[in-house]
Amino acid sequence: MRNESDEGHPPALDEKSDAWLVGRASELLAITQSAGHAMQVQNVQEVDSMLAEAQHRGEPRIVAQLLRSAVAIRLVTSGEASTAQPYLEEMMVHTRRHGLLVLEADAHALLGRLLLMAGAEDVALTEAAIALAMLDDPLVPDGTLSRRTWNLLLATTLMDIGLVLTQLGVYEEADQAMNRASRYIRDSPVPHQISVHLINRIRMLVGWGLRLERVDQSETAHEKFQTAAAISQAVEGPFRESLFPRKADKSASEQVPVIAAALALADPSPDHVERLFEIKPTAKYARELIITAIALARCLEQTGLVDEAVDVLADARIALEDDPSEPTLRLCLIREFARLSGPDGGERTMSALESYAHELETQLWDMRESRIATLNTRREHERLTRKHGETEHKAMHDPLTGLPNRRALDERLELLSARADNHPMALALVDLDGFKEVNDQFSHADGDDVLRVVASTVRDTLRGGDMVARYGGDEFVVLLPGAPLHAAEAALGRAVQAVSDLPHDLSHGVTLSVGVVALRQNETAARALARADAAMYEAKRNGGNGVAAVRMSTETAQSGRVVDDPAWVVPEAT
Repeated sequence: MRNESDEGHPPALDEKSDAWLVGRASELLAITQSAGHAMQVQNVQEVDSMLAEAQHRGEPRIVAQLLRSAVAIRLVTSGEASTAQPYLEEMMVHTRRHGLLVLEADAHALLGRLLLMAGAEDVALTEAAIALAMLDDPLVPDGTLSRRTWNLLLATTLMDIGLVLTQLGVYEEADQAMNRASRYIRDSPVPHQISVHLINRIRMLVGWGLRLERVDQSETAHEKFQTAAAISQAVEGPFRESLFPRKADKSASEQVPVIAAALALADPSPDHVERLFEIKPTAKYARELIITAIALARCLEQTGLVDEAVDVLADARIALEDDPSEPTLRLCLIREFARLSGPDGGERTMSALESYAHELETQLWDMRESRIATLNTRREHERLTRKHGETEHKAMHDPLTGLPNRRALDERLELLSARADNHPMALALVDLDGFKEVNDQFSHADGDDVLRVVASTVRDTLRGGDMVARYGGDEFVVLLPGAPLHAAEAALGRAVQAVSDLPHDLSHGVTLSVGVVALRQNETAARALARADAAMYEAKRNGGNGVAAVRMSTETAQSGRVVDDPAWVVPEAT
């Protein structure tokens, strides 16, 4: 392997490990959140290159994690959010196809974040409900991942869900999601993940406190600010070891706007003014800008500089005029602006404005209760829908190979046979050569592994519209709609060759004998399978590892009668 210093160039991506690709993507995401636009775009391009390399390698879990990084980095890059949709769609399809439940839930959470950036709150709520429902039932850890990696994937997904719920103002549910995330992070302590989690909790608690103030729950709001301030002090240690760009001679509260703001909101005073003024220009996102502006305004108010406080809030309102991404916090900003600026009509007008605002806030608080109920209803609906789908899937699929079972084959065959545009159509019976010896010489567990490998290999070799079903034991049935017999022979020959080419430690030398027939008009499934079965045994008599096809006799075809030609064609697998 080439050293990074060789020829002054870093090693190519194909020389990097899967773990390096995932780790580097996490590092780029952390860097991008505080980088200039040119650096952000460059980082997006680097993540895309790593995604392409992961797709080339083909390991589904690594591809899914890189797709997640490609989406997340676009959501924090100015002007790139609109390009995240295709990657999100690919992530949805990919995670569903490979059964990666946690990362599929994360895709829904990320979609919720994207929708909120466009102001689509109700649809974002639905995506959060779907994501939560997917994680409600007991989760079985992915055996191919280390416990630490599994825990971090779960924690990241729960944090993404928590962020969506925080932006929607559903703080109680956001708090529950983040508490679940903290349990997984504690089991696999990684400084960067701890930092991300604590900073997200600070944002959530501060937003919750500001929302509580709007309904005159000042005491409870102060408790939220105090908790956020305590977490702000606790984050200092892990922040120093995180992936975030940072200055070693400065504390986290001097580099992260929301941390500085949390400390100030817990105890507004002139002591925080200078630090908040210095850090406010680095608040690049709506939530950071709003929280920092409110904290600075309150500290200026305590100093007696009310006009300056109003100016800070007015600047924030102007900066966010076209940004709908933080609906709940925007109302907090407007309320703070109204509270400090006051109308020209004096105290009487101010009192009337406060009364009107109180009524408005009461209605909005009731809407919050409705939103929680909506979230829980949709969450339960999604959970039941998924449970029903899983039950139906189990009833129609073989648990060992994941292929459709005989019931599914019968239904599919009946459906396809009824439509003229699916003809010509071929049907094949596939049997494993030498499978009994695997069970006898090794174990049934080894036999199960061979069945899984062979099933996957045959499935991947054929077209997307072809159906491969497990018929029973070591027999499979293949249905090829729209395929004439010669094309079906060729396709199945490629499947035979693919299995023959498998490494011996995967296949234990097992090969395929295949019998294929062309379905006749109005022929029953039982009759077609019987003919395919006879063809398969002809393939075995010819030594196996091949395809035998039943062809129509030329003489009888000309006379209009259909009989099976006794001559069997057993092509070599090519």
